[in-house]
Amino acid sequence: MNTVTGHIGGLAYGGDYNPEQWDREVWLEDVALMREAGVNLVTVGVFSWALLEPSAGVYQFDWLDEIVDLLHANGIAVDLATSTASPPPWFTINNPQARLVDAFGSVRVHGGRQAFCPSSPEYRAASVAMASEMVRRYAGHPAVVMWHINNEYGCQNFECFCPQSAASFRVWLGAKYGTLEELNRCWGTNFWSQRYGQWDQILPPSAVSYNSFINPTQQLDWKRFTSSEFEACYLGEAAELRAHARQPVTTNFMSFFEHVDYFAFAEHVDIVSNDDYLLSENVNSTHYTAMTADLMRSLAKGKPWLLMEHSTSAVNWQNRNQAKGPGEMRRNSLQHIARGSDGALFFQWRASKAGAEKYHSALLPHAGTNSTRWREVVEFGANLKALAAVAGSTVAPASTAILYDWNSVWALNQKAHPSVDYSVMDQVQRWHHEMYRRNVGVDFLGPGADLAGYKLLLIPGLYLVDQATSDAVAEFVRGGGTVLVSYFSGTVDENDHIWLGGYPGAFREVLGVTVEEFSPLPVDGAIELTEFGSGTIWSETARADSAEVLAQYVGGNVTGSVALTCNSFGAGKAYYVGTELGDTGRGELFDRVLGTAGIVSAEVADGVEVVVRRGETASWTFVINHSDAAAKVSLPGRDLLGDGSIHDSFVVPAGGVSVLENPA
Repeated sequence: MNTVTGHIGGLAYGGDYNPEQWDREVWLEDVALMREAGVNLVTVGVFSWALLEPSAGVYQFDWLDEIVDLLHANGIAVDLATSTASPPPWFTINNPQARLVDAFGSVRVHGGRQAFCPSSPEYRAASVAMASEMVRRYAGHPAVVMWHINNEYGCQNFECFCPQSAASFRVWLGAKYGTLEELNRCWGTNFWSQRYGQWDQILPPSAVSYNSFINPTQQLDWKRFTSSEFEACYLGEAAELRAHARQPVTTNFMSFFEHVDYFAFAEHVDIVSNDDYLLSENVNSTHYTAMTADLMRSLAKGKPWLLMEHSTSAVNWQNRNQAKGPGEMRRNSLQHIARGSDGALFFQWRASKAGAEKYHSALLPHAGTNSTRWREVVEFGANLKALAAVAGSTVAPASTAILYDWNSVWALNQKAHPSVDYSVMDQVQRWHHEMYRRNVGVDFLGPGADLAGYKLLLIPGLYLVDQATSDAVAEFVRGGGTVLVSYFSGTVDENDHIWLGGYPGAFREVLGVTVEEFSPLPVDGAIELTEFGSGTIWSETARADSAEVLAQYVGGNVTGSVALTCNSFGAGKAYYVGTELGDTGRGELFDRVLGTAGIVSAEVADGVEVVVRRGETASWTFVINHSDAAAKVSLPGRDLLGDGSIHDSFVVPAGGVSVLENPA
């Protein structure tokens, strides 16, 4: 059991608490209501830098001392933030060189949040100094069970093009390549007369000549660099905290946020934590919630992680902020817990009366305690107490993995690719959804991950693939595994250079297919297939070298070319799909692939999600009914959220959740 849930004796419940927004007389009401709701963990101080250090080097902690003591006296643990997410106005006034500069050279001023350049030595020194003051004062406080560095790195300042960033970029490139000769080779600078003769000639990939394209490898390295700069900011504070405190250290991720490589970052946190918000207009929002939870569990390497933020209802930053319906908050939260989170924390405890997030929902809404939302909050707190034994358990191992790489996403999201209609995240979501609706567990694996123990490997839109990954996939299939690869995968290497000899270069041998030419389809275009219905977005001129042809294109200039194949390679099978199948065709393909891999779906009604967590003495089956109809499930156990009786089958009401406990 991790040290946070071990300290609080069960699943974490609470969220961001911002007492500095309220008068002191409100604080006593807050802690009384927290106890009523069952809150046991709050995050304090995330955006408090301006109050804790009102001027450079002058610290004022009296109010924070008071609130931490008050929380402890009421049995509420603290995730203490270092407050470094947003420097105070005095910082940018005193250090104008630390301000953000956009790609067009415009300087961004303070007044929002995260108003700092991540490469700024002034910011890094000030943030470490703040962390040092915090840890020396609170490391021994019994309320503090975890340290929270910064907040959502890169959310508002995901890149900066100032002179300090440019200088740091050149240092980073020098460390990576060693010589300009190697950099010129990897960047392909003989194209368009871009060859560099001195390091100081290299600039960040900001605005260039009108309607032109920037060197793709330069852009890719820039993304790698900016991601590593956020890691460096975090590590500076983490080193100071770890030198003086024993509590675990974390920072909150943001699901599939594009600008930070979480596979790399997760190596440095003691507890993986995440912020996840539903997009209210997303018709597949429940699936996306499950997918982000699977990613976090994967980043945590199967260990428990923590849902640091989500919402009780609407948020403030969507175009149409729809309120959550009855029971939706409960289902969302339990989805995350089912998939490995050791609790459910929210932004925030009390809804703000002022500021940019005043319309963001909270545990305690503007309407107060005489509200439906508050009653749901109290009821859910009781639910989590009933599930206390789940804390520290892990999700049953998955038999399927999706290969995902931020480097590939960065390369794919550049311009000058064959079709603007192609989206790697759409591809990943479609393939993950096929597993989700069948209740088949899925892990996400990053570069260099161990593939042993999996039966099926899914490779949707993995555009950038290095030699090591190519070899690992081939060895996986050779050893008896099953792989499914989508179009536009394995196209370029780690330098964004084409694998020559035909697509999909990195996987051509294992798939037994050679693609000669891409032929993207027009807007809303479709092409018929001999099997599996029709395809959209993409088609190809392709031939089967050793693979069995499962479907061919019918129509246009690719008639007769292979569209779907299956290749025997060693003891395993490698499937390839060269177009975007419709829902029915994709379902048929996944049925076949899962059959080949020997993976059996759970037999439950549509819209019912089933996930198992396992502990040393018991296991817990989460049954979440997202549908509008009651569902009978033939599963045994004692329903911890029901009357506690033991049965061999249960009826889960529409929109309801059952958690079935069984001996290990």
